[in-house]
Amino acid sequence: MTTEETPLPERILDAAEVLLRRHGAEKMNVVDIARALGMSHGNVYRHFPSKKAVLDAVAVRWLNKVSSPLEQIAADQTRPASERLAEWFHTLRAAKRRKVLDDPELFRVYHAIAITMRTVASEHVASLHAQLERIIADGIAAGEFSAGLDAQVAARAFMQSTMAFHHPLMIMQECPSDEEARAAFGIILSGLKASPSGLPR
Repeated sequence: MTTEETPLPERILDAAEVLLRRHGAEKMNVVDIARALGMSHGNVYRHFPSKKAVLDAVAVRWLNKVSSPLEQIAADQTRPASERLAEWFHTLRAAKRRKVLDDPELFRVYHAIAITMRTVASEHVASLHAQLERIIADGIAAGEFSAGLDAQVAARAFMQSTMAFHHPLMIMQECPSDEEARAAFGIILSGLKASPSGLPR
């Protein structure tokens, strides 16, 4: 798609990303975006009413690049749930590793935006939980996973148990190996298939 064919809102966000890399979120402004595109700032405001709206949209687009492929995996009911769960986990982990390790400077900017825009970040996490819950519920219905599981609780437990492999800050600090990720997933998968014993009361 040529620049002329790219919708203006997307070109605005593309320009904003370039400026975020160069100046950071605090120094970037709508006038700079308009100048980079050779237009008046009024054209930007027709699509985004404020700088905050631009940053929200940038953060959403960034997070969607992670969640969209995962949604496709979660929705694919032609494959066993355990297979989808494995692909979901390793796809999430690879996407987060790329964002953190391939371009750490830009990642820090985006991460700061996502933290500031708490609603955007919360919606992203909620979408990941919903995807996991759907996969696990399918596994329970098909008899792959224990019938005693609560899909919602299991999805949250899965996210918490695998945090070291996909949370950006933990990747920056520890960066667990592929072997560790495979081992952790195997242990969790075994737990999903076994009857839950429960915790001591």
